[in-house]
Amino acid sequence: MRGSGFRNDIGGEQVKCAHDELPYRIGDKWTAHVLRGLQDGRRRFTELRAGMPVVTPKVLTETLRAMERDGTVTRTEYDENPPRVEYELTEQGHKLLGLLDLCCEWARENLVET
Repeated sequence: MRGSGFRNDIGGEQVKCAHDELPYRIGDKWTAHVLRGLQDGRRRFTELRAGMPVVTPKVLTETLRAMERDGTVTRTEYDENPPRVEYELTEQGHKLLGLLDLCCEWARENLVET
């Protein structure tokens, strides 16, 4: 189990939940984009980045590594020339997609003006 809280990758303070820890980085800028980019299956880094042209390779790499540490993304390396790496959502990542869908639905119902 982690320490008493969670520190985001952009220098934020630890976040504590009422009775448990918050192990996911759903509040950072790029995690939701990565979740959406991987929702239909595995992708190579360049394929994933193509859907997010504003993100730098460094930031996308940091986000993917953080998500891998959290258990929401798996990284598979293939021994090929040129080297190939693919990313895919884990079961936890797919569950997190469900939470993201709920947040989007709530935003549509409560924040979007008609």
